[in-house]
Amino acid sequence: MSGLIEGLPDAVAIRCLARVPFYLHPKLEVVSRSWKAAIRSPEISKIRQEIASSEDLLCVCAFDPENVWQLYDPLRDIWITLPVLPSKIRHLAHFGAVSVAGKLFVIGGGSDAVDPATGDHDGCFATDEVWSYDPIIQQWAPRASMLVPRSMFACCVLNGKIVVAGGFTSCRKTISQAEIYDPEKDFWTAIPDLHRTHNSACSGIVIGGKMHVLHKDMSTVQVLDNAGARWIVEDCDWLQGPMAVVQDALCVMSNGSIMKQDKEGKKIISSATDFKQRIGFAMIGLGGDLYMIGGVIGPERWNWDIKPLSNVDVLTLGSERPTWRQTAPMTRCRGTIVGCTIMRI
Repeated sequence: MSGLIEGLPDAVAIRCLARVPFYLHPKLEVVSRSWKAAIRSPEISKIRQEIASSEDLLCVCAFDPENVWQLYDPLRDIWITLPVLPSKIRHLAHFGAVSVAGKLFVIGGGSDAVDPATGDHDGCFATDEVWSYDPIIQQWAPRASMLVPRSMFACCVLNGKIVVAGGFTSCRKTISQAEIYDPEKDFWTAIPDLHRTHNSACSGIVIGGKMHVLHKDMSTVQVLDNAGARWIVEDCDWLQGPMAVVQDALCVMSNGSIMKQDKEGKKIISSATDFKQRIGFAMIGLGGDLYMIGGVIGPERWNWDIKPLSNVDVLTLGSERPTWRQTAPMTRCRGTIVGCTIMRI
């Protein structure tokens, strides 16, 4: 990395390169070997954090095409396609997708395809495999496997570590086991089991620095604080439906409306009737916006065609009258969204 920019010390030059937006990194790499080495060095991520040039990008994976992820840059309204996830599992789905330490993690899951480990085709196997994608070096890498294979489980980030809980293991057996992953040590550790399991998929969200595990149609949640010492069962009156956290407030799509739920109660913030026939979409908060991504238009009684979508609709919540807008659609992915998270680079 010598002589990055003529007339500047390398320590200064690399700080200049760190200010260049992520989507332009491929162009920087072709300038010279030294620039490519600088852009792909671990140091660049640290400097981007130091000088506040990190960017929040949306990571999305859909059922079609299989195991393909795209990144969305909200400032420039563009999509970037990642290398194909090198898992041997076809149409991997029902996995956990989170980002921590500047990397995208794809954890566990299953598929309705053949189990590559056994050759069985019973449609109910789960995997313990874990993959991470490093956007700086542009590569996928296998990480330490989970202690228990699982799919349809809760998966969140707390204090820079990944927590997984519940879900199904192979043959659709519900499990209560929970574990935590340290990305620096690449190591999984068991933590206390959930108090309750139910014969349904579960999901996880973080509000107020605590992980909440939800099961469909249940009036209770199981809560894990930052210490990770134990789960607490709490009654809740949360609405049922697709949900996302936007600036630490819970937003739920229910009965054709977007509802905001916090300590002050429930409040309708926008109509969402256009989404009533749309299924399999992702709903996620990014900054002060609520994103609705992909999905399919389900068949009607007189029309059995299913239309996969690449649409991206955004609800801006920062104003007195939240407004909808459409951004650039996904360029490769379409249909049911199987993974969605935010990655800071």
